[in-house]
Amino acid sequence: MKILVTPTSMREASNSDLIAQLEGICDEIVYNPHTRPLRADELPDLLTGCEGYVAGLDFVTAEVIRACPELKVISRYGTGVDRVDLAAAKEAGILVTNTPGANSTAVAELAMGLILSLARRIPSLDRSTRSGDWVHSNGVEISGGTLGIVGLGAIGKKLSTMAHGFGMTVLAYDPYGDPEYATLHDLALVEFEKLLVESDVISLHLPLTQSTRHVIGPEQFHLMKDSVLLVNTSRGGLIDETAALAAIRAGTLGGIGLDAFEEEPPRADHALFAFDNVVVTPHTGAHTTTATRRMAEMAIDNLISGLTSGSPSSLRSV
Repeated sequence: MKILVTPTSMREASNSDLIAQLEGICDEIVYNPHTRPLRADELPDLLTGCEGYVAGLDFVTAEVIRACPELKVISRYGTGVDRVDLAAAKEAGILVTNTPGANSTAVAELAMGLILSLARRIPSLDRSTRSGDWVHSNGVEISGGTLGIVGLGAIGKKLSTMAHGFGMTVLAYDPYGDPEYATLHDLALVEFEKLLVESDVISLHLPLTQSTRHVIGPEQFHLMKDSVLLVNTSRGGLIDETAALAAIRAGTLGGIGLDAFEEEPPRADHALFAFDNVVVTPHTGAHTTTATRRMAEMAIDNLISGLTSGSPSSLRSV
């Protein structure tokens, strides 16, 4: 049996025991030759002859799936499956699994870090201080402000707890939100437009689907406060970056923190990078030592269970 493993962190020494588990059920492991997610045109050659696939943020299109008739299980190292053509996988009889909840604390903490970085202008002040300047700069306090969370899943719930610790009021929009949970945890479930209008900070925690693509665009920016801080640690396609750039240039957006981009990696000359009230990170929300280990364990368990029994032993397929 042959298996492809593309998350680069899986090759770290700390995961040697997990790799040993894979070696116990297969004859060959193929690794990602790059330090980035793989494009669709790069996958077929690597997947040739593979029955199992531990997938990072690679683009697993219908064409990729059709080119790999021996593939039986795609085990996503992470929660999102928007880059896997699930319909094509189902048609081909391929089991697709993910690792829900494994990185929720890590992503929520990065979201809060981006919020604080924007509110207190930490990255730009760091750069200016290092250059010899001694800048007097007034930031804003998030205590007493309102955080709007779009998507109240595991990550959104973690972030709401953190926000309460900072003395924030929390609004949440989620069409599948649990009113009982909201009441117990001092949240207000509101309509999307109300959240946009009333929030001082907005954090996105949604999957990328046809209905959520560009869920934040010109109309939504128009509804927000001019001072609002917007953070996205989910998927880049949730925000229309052209509209975001227009809002930053016009001064109708207080700041934006991005851990995800419409094109990844983004170009070095991305127009948003010219502004001090834009803070960016390289899709690193899930990358803490604890979270990556947990994701690796769950992804390997899913793959082995899927290959040996046809379904993940303790986790869900998608």
